[in-house]
Amino acid sequence: MLDSTFDLRGKRVWVAGHRGMVGSALCRRLGAEDCELLTVGCEIQDLTRQAQVEDWAAANKPEAVFGAAAKVGGILANDSQPAEFIYDNLAVQTNNIDVAHRSGGAKAHVPRFKLHLSQVRTAAHG
Repeated sequence: MLDSTFDLRGKRVWVAGHRGMVGSALCRRLGAEDCELLTVGCEIQDLTRQAQVEDWAAANKPEAVFGAAAKVGGILANDSQPAEFIYDNLAVQTNNIDVAHRSGGAKAHVPRFKLHLSQVRTAAHG
């Protein structure tokens, strides 16, 4: 049987979206692990900008990535700007998945683990 656990002890663990409901819960839970938590706020890094995400990851070298970041809003915001929300959220997740997957070449540090969280909204059209 294949062991699918990933030991976080001593690892640099990035929680993207650490201020949100899920991200903050992840940070609280990961605080019980013997790992170094990495976080960065949206006032420092725009997760929709691939170059910023790549630069930050290259400088901080995360070994595990938990992607809980998203553009959020209330029901009215989601209803009135659905294209903007999906565009921004796809950019955030694409950039996080990409940096976790390839981190840029032979000299780069490549994270060994990536957890991506997402929400899919569907609507019936009449």
